[in-house]
Amino acid sequence: MAEAADFQSTGRSPARRWLRRAASVLVSVPVLAGLLYVPATPASAAEKAAPSPIVDVSLDTFTPAAPVEGDTLTISGTVTNEGKETVSEARVDLRVGSPVANRGAIDRVAKRNGFVPGDDGAALGGPYSIKIPKLAAGISKDFTIAVPVEKLGLDDDGVYPLGVSLSGRTASAQYDRVLGVERTFLPWQPEATDKKTQVSYLWPLISSTHLSAETGSDDQQTPVFEDDALAAELAPGGRLERLVALGAELPITWVVDPDLLATVDAMTRNYQVKDGEERVPGRNQAVAKQWLNSLDKAVQGDKIVALPHGDPDLASLAHRGKDVSGSLSHLQPATEVAETTVETILHVKPSVDFAWPIDGAVDPSIVDIATSAGADKVIARSDSIRDELPYTPNAARPIGGGTTAVVADAALSTAFHGDMTRAGNSTRAVQQFLAHTLAVTQQQPGKQRNIVVAPQRMPTTAQAQTMASALRALAPQRWTQPSDLLATAAAKPDDGAVSTIPSAKKYPAKLRKQELRVQAFQDMQATQGTLDNFKVILTAAYRVVTPFGNAINREMSTSWRGRSEPATAYRRSVQDHLLDLTSEVQLIDKSDLTLSGRSATIPVTVQNQLLQGVDHLVLRLTSTKPTRLKLNGGTAVAELPVKIDGGHSQSVKFTASANANGPVPMTAQLYTEDGKPYGKPMNFTVKVSEITPTVMLVIAGGFLLLALAGIRMYTHRKRAAAREADGPDDTTDGPHDGPAGPDDAAGGPEGPDDTTDEPDGEPRPVTGTEAGTTADPEPRVTAERSDDPEQPSDLTPDTGAQSADPSGPGEKVDR
Repeated sequence: MAEAADFQSTGRSPARRWLRRAASVLVSVPVLAGLLYVPATPASAAEKAAPSPIVDVSLDTFTPAAPVEGDTLTISGTVTNEGKETVSEARVDLRVGSPVANRGAIDRVAKRNGFVPGDDGAALGGPYSIKIPKLAAGISKDFTIAVPVEKLGLDDDGVYPLGVSLSGRTASAQYDRVLGVERTFLPWQPEATDKKTQVSYLWPLISSTHLSAETGSDDQQTPVFEDDALAAELAPGGRLERLVALGAELPITWVVDPDLLATVDAMTRNYQVKDGEERVPGRNQAVAKQWLNSLDKAVQGDKIVALPHGDPDLASLAHRGKDVSGSLSHLQPATEVAETTVETILHVKPSVDFAWPIDGAVDPSIVDIATSAGADKVIARSDSIRDELPYTPNAARPIGGGTTAVVADAALSTAFHGDMTRAGNSTRAVQQFLAHTLAVTQQQPGKQRNIVVAPQRMPTTAQAQTMASALRALAPQRWTQPSDLLATAAAKPDDGAVSTIPSAKKYPAKLRKQELRVQAFQDMQATQGTLDNFKVILTAAYRVVTPFGNAINREMSTSWRGRSEPATAYRRSVQDHLLDLTSEVQLIDKSDLTLSGRSATIPVTVQNQLLQGVDHLVLRLTSTKPTRLKLNGGTAVAELPVKIDGGHSQSVKFTASANANGPVPMTAQLYTEDGKPYGKPMNFTVKVSEITPTVMLVIAGGFLLLALAGIRMYTHRKRAAAREADGPDDTTDGPHDGPAGPDDAAGGPEGPDDTTDEPDGEPRPVTGTEAGTTADPEPRVTAERSDDPEQPSDLTPDTGAQSADPSGPGEKVDR
């Protein structure tokens, strides 16, 4: 145990330090490949590598993450027997390897599986070795090792691999061997360096889409949410709440999607949530207010980068959307809305000069799209723009056309991917992050660098907490110093850094598969076209343009990547709701009409069920047979303007003139003033029945005979009533002595002439049947009066009340 004894010494002898450095030099000298490897000392049985790990070792805590002289390093974790045999005479040891030479070596150590004698260092042993007499299959044991850093033999500044191993015996192998090991890194830089690396860490506040295009019918336009899941992210302990609380204490640059701010701001007031077909009141106003207040305080004095509203997927636009007309037109308005939104809600002026493609992957088309909205800086990543320099260069480099690529470090940016809810993963990620930052500084000790860390867009709560732990470990600023993205982008580029954008062929296939499809952009184009056609007729267009314009921005959000079905459903809901609104302005169906006479009016009713007025509409009526029926002075097509208040209808009347009898198919269609059809056409038929002078004469004669018959009946009845009133004077006091004579007042026989007057001179009443023998039957009324103000087929006009029921068969037309 001589090695263990050396580690237990309290001082650093010069001879020992010299021996270590000499050994490092010898190791670095190349030797002939394939020669027999002869170790300086034979490996002990305990250091023989196991064929495969039997015991899983997890390092849950590592404190302090970057120790200095005088500190005590404490490592705790768990060992779990994942084999089928019981491990006996087990012990947990701490092992410190030689400092790694560069960043590539850090990655190789991190990926190494199984124990490698020599590379993993000797066991520290002594009081820093923990014995476990027996570890049965499937059983876990916790451990904690506390060791003063001066016992670790950390001679030179640098990154030291540090491993925790479990050695023991099994029934099938009755000798000591390493059955499992877990590695991490110990950054050793006890004193501050002269040239610290400037680190700009992006802190994203981005979420998925929650706000729909629907709004309430009230003046405040109560917003409608697709769900209430955002409240859980804003509540204490939620993802967004943790990001704000952690970010408030860290030196970071905020990267914000303004749509998130607008959505949360909408939650601070009355809002509704979709619940199937129902809309229920939202209940999380207090949560939203608290989050916005916390964010407002957290960002004061910090730099904020605002992405275009909705965080559009620039790669999808570049690869699939640019060929769909109108797709690129959304970027500039989205950028303008972004600046206004952040400034209004957070009272801080943001920078809108940065574009951030997904994972920093770029090609020429992505850069073109990213800068088309006014951004002159593109956040890329070093696994997309690769440098051949032996050190990590400054992040900024010009790529032509006045555009700067700000290249984030790939290893640092991806350090916190994965499941950080496991303590072992989180601890390993923090130590590896610190190791890389120290290695960057040591690459060029006399040259200060500016680097950028651009993590995942929507880190989980555990990932955010792990990132915060890493940044806190850098707080002493012994080898790094915080900076902001704007300062890093303005730093002088390295002369040898790559400034060429990779070709489209090098774009990652995995990312390309997740992009929005062409159909998605075609759906957006259809929605935008419907919106453009709709807004021109509205008197308060902003009530529709703003919510639907923002919804279209959300449809191209980066958050839809890998979620094609929810993305399709959202686009469909936006389009369906817009179509429902446009259908509130429509033509009311008419039944067939009968036009009697040479001229008449044809009414067509337009209904507006919106809560705002419509204007700039034209109603066009077309006669398909102008030789039979002409409109408005002799044309086949007639147009009249339409202007209707909200919740009203209007009867638009066209003048028609007939030239011949027969049916005439008619088409009514609304148009905007710029000539675009609005809504569906409405078809009906006008039956022309021209009335000749002869027919009019016969009808007039019939009316005259009816009038004369009525006068005769009236006169006869009047005389009969008078005769009854005079009866007592015409009758004798006593009974008649003989038969009645011809002059008797009653009951004389009638002659053959039915118009002969009675003996008293009164004419005999004429019965209805008899009247019919002297006049034709009552003729059909074929036309209404020309001054009739309305007809039963029309809905209630603005000027008066009338039936809203559809017109019945045989509808007549105003003359």
